[in-house]
Parts: sequence; structure tokens; C-alpha cells
Amino acid sequence: MNSGEHGIPFNKYNPHAWIINNPEIGEETWIGAFTVIDGIGGLKIGKGCNISCGVHIITHSTVKRCVTERKYSEIEKCETVIEDYVFIGEHATILMGSHIGHHSVIAAGTVIKENTVISPYSLVAGIPGAIVRSIKDDVETWIK
Repeated sequence: MNSGEHGIPFNKYNPHAWIINNPEIGEETWIGAFTVIDGIGGLKIGKGCNISCGVHIITHSTVKRCVTERKYSEIEKCETVIEDYVFIGEHATILMGSHIGHHSVIAAGTVIKENTVISPYSLVAGIPGAIVRSIKDDVETWIK
């Protein structure tokens, strides 16, 4: 299926994912269908990540522009970073300026607020997303 059939620009990850503005995406990263990957403000996704269906990763905001009747004319942009081997569950939302540490799990439906920093090996869940616990020992056990 090419972009002419459904209007979504072609990408090498999933024909049903909308990837905007050429974000940096590491090798062996998997992106599910119906995701929106917004690289307008700068986006780095590490290697070996799994981004489930329906995830939104947003690196810009038009809130101030909208509510000020365009008197605040700028579109806010902020780089977002997802380090290596991060799992993002279905329908999670990662907002601009967030930094997700390596080997973390973002639970399905979680919303990571703007400029949130998540340490490596974190299990994050909720609205807004909060660190539930470290999964470092779990990961080490699973590797064995």
C-alpha cells in the first residue's frame, strides 16, 4: 500500500503509522499501526524499542497559540528522547520534552506529561504517568 491509497506518507516501519518530520529512530525498533510519531520538535527513539498500536509521541504544542487567538503566534517545540529498549504500551501518549530512560516500560494508556524525565528501568503507569517501581531486577532475571 502506498501513501496515495490512505494519505499517510510512506515509512519503513508500518504502513499505518504516521511519522512526521524524520525523527531519529534506532535499528530494530518496531512501530505498531495507528501510531502518530511527531518529530517536528526533535525526536530521538533508541534501538530495539517497541511502540505499540495507537501510541502518540508529540514534540510540539499549539495550545498557547490557540487560546490566545493567535496573539501568541509560535508553535512550541521541544526535543523528546526515548532511549534504547523501551516498551510503550497501546494508546500511551508521550508529550514534548519528555526523556524516557533505557529499558523502561510505559504501560498501556499512560500519559507522560511535558518535560517529564523517567529514569532507566522504570515501570510507568497512569494519568499522569508515574513511576510504579524499578524493573531492573526483573530484566536481569528475564535475561537469565
